[in-house]
Amino acid sequence: MDFFVDENDRVDGIEKVTGKAKYFAEFKLPGLTYGVLVPSTITKGKITAIDIKAAKNAPGVLDVLSHLNKPSAAGYEAGGGSPMKIFYTDEVFFNGQPVALVVADTFERATYAATLVKVSYEKAAFNTDFKKSIADASVAKKQGQPPYVRGVADAYKTAEVKVEQTYEMPVETHNPMELHGIIADWRTNDQVTVYAKTQGVKAAQATIANVFKIPQENIQVKSEFVGGGFGMALRTWPLEIATIMASKQVKRPVKLVITRDQMFTMVGNRPAAYQKIGLGATKDGKITGITHTAFGQTSTYENFTEGVVTMSKFMYASENVNTNYYVVPLDMSVPIWMRGPGEATGAFALESAIDEMAHALDMDPLEFRIKNDPETDPMKNIPFSSKNIKEAYKLGAEKIGWNNRKNKPGSITEGPWKIGYGVSIGVFNASRGRATVKGILNANGSLILQSATSDIGPGTGTGMVLIASRLMNIPVEKITFELGDSSLPPAPSQGGSTTLSTVGTAVNDVCVSLKATIAELAANANMSTTSNFVEVLKKNNLPMIEVTKQSQANQQGKEYSMYSFSIHFVQVKVHNLTGVVKVSKIVSVGDSGKIISPKTARSQMVGGAVGGIGMALTEEALLDNRYGKYVNNNFADYHVPVHADVPEIDVIFIDKPDYIVNPMGAKGMGEIALIGFAGAVANAVFNATGKRIRSLPITPDKVLEG
Repeated sequence: MDFFVDENDRVDGIEKVTGKAKYFAEFKLPGLTYGVLVPSTITKGKITAIDIKAAKNAPGVLDVLSHLNKPSAAGYEAGGGSPMKIFYTDEVFFNGQPVALVVADTFERATYAATLVKVSYEKAAFNTDFKKSIADASVAKKQGQPPYVRGVADAYKTAEVKVEQTYEMPVETHNPMELHGIIADWRTNDQVTVYAKTQGVKAAQATIANVFKIPQENIQVKSEFVGGGFGMALRTWPLEIATIMASKQVKRPVKLVITRDQMFTMVGNRPAAYQKIGLGATKDGKITGITHTAFGQTSTYENFTEGVVTMSKFMYASENVNTNYYVVPLDMSVPIWMRGPGEATGAFALESAIDEMAHALDMDPLEFRIKNDPETDPMKNIPFSSKNIKEAYKLGAEKIGWNNRKNKPGSITEGPWKIGYGVSIGVFNASRGRATVKGILNANGSLILQSATSDIGPGTGTGMVLIASRLMNIPVEKITFELGDSSLPPAPSQGGSTTLSTVGTAVNDVCVSLKATIAELAANANMSTTSNFVEVLKKNNLPMIEVTKQSQANQQGKEYSMYSFSIHFVQVKVHNLTGVVKVSKIVSVGDSGKIISPKTARSQMVGGAVGGIGMALTEEALLDNRYGKYVNNNFADYHVPVHADVPEIDVIFIDKPDYIVNPMGAKGMGEIALIGFAGAVANAVFNATGKRIRSLPITPDKVLEG
């Protein structure tokens, strides 16, 4: 069957929609066995005994691993590896912690045998109550970031107009369709191949090498397709190390795919947060002071921190800003970055408070934001590399129909529905790291590009192919971008909205070098043109030319403050009787430099908006603090947005290149697609109802109470 290839299509689109794309769990290795984890049933304490006799005697069972019979992992024994050394202690740190792994010849037999493992415990007192722990002096809070002060601390308290409020964010969990897991194949000569769900094949390779103390070149990590990462796949989790141990022990490949409820405890989450913001302003709307104090959840065995208060330091012009961020250790599994890490949490509080101040001043919240938009970065005291927020405000406001908004809440009704409008800013660092790309230009007219980067869904391959196509003047169907394999040239993990900028620059440099080589070859062959590289290679009797280039951030970038920005406009409908909130219109404006791939860029913004609806209205992992156990750890009770929750989404791009960041002029947008969105929804709900909801998610009971 012939497929029409359009320049804007995803290069892996046909593979994905036809089922040709293989994800980690779909690989079938000779002699493959299956692992099933046995999770702890207590929240804190010690394992006193593990009875594996019945499980080992069950049909098809090869072995049962635990701390009592684990194979050697030299890195753990030397004190290295992650803080959670699975099967290397009798201690239990959280409910659901893996305490044993059953390996059998079929998944069904492994699942049954896991129910036969009997574990005895000595229980200890535990604490999983985040909100109570914040006020409890006996709970040792730790500094998550150094305190920050610019000007006078708590200056808002003496302002002409002040707002002081608290905002709460629950635990949110990663729930992509693809469950987490790994296939591990440890061979007798200490050669290891793993098929993993990872956002960084080189990072996974390094972690495995460190734990087992074998050379990195002995380890091959394959992860060409990832069914949603969102941050959870930015580290190699203990369950993956346990599977590699199992393969080493049974001398056969072992496949482990965790269950949906295990996704809530074994691969991190967005941590709960409690934030207090104080804002001060003059009566004419100039901000005079910002104070932002935040508390975030972490585990007792490992500290996790993120940029919750970062945005408050520079987003608005104020001479006086101070922030503080603490983490609260609980007897729970360690959190991990989740799309828009930290900044998405902090933006909800800051952007809600900004809206509250605008209301206190009886100002249009858009006008208030524009009035306090800084021309240069007030935190670093250097210029922005590019910043087009005022233009983004204008375009988004026109598209959403902001002129229909009334400053008095509850002014617009439509039958039983109240209509409201909200706006919020998103911002994230537009950084660029180090990556290496190999380019192979063939005499048959094709170009192969190789780099050990990942693609967790944003369209990495498409972006790289488009960069090369435009530079080399080669049709996209003639270019292949190979990724997701640790044997390829090194690249960083995909996270923090940096892949296009980092790896794309290396692609750019490879193409520039290839063109220079072609020009030199043409000159040597006395050819007058270099436009037809196929003829140049043939004239020089060369089947191909190969170039490898490493790229890293340039010195000029240190002289500028580099960020991507978004403005989210939202219209909501709130039902008078039921309190149901529906997001009825969305306009998201992205200011992230040159747009390389319009189709995948729009997908990023749409995906962020959908995630933002979940953050604002539905998502909340509920914990029963009597047992330290989640009670809605399934797809039925943990509510993610469905099609009926998502309206038509308008996406607008400023599309102005920023060549300070990289030679393509492109900046990341994966994070800004989500950051700020929940605040826009909360602000719209207030505009519709006059009800200010400061605790996410915004559920009907909160709309109706009081």
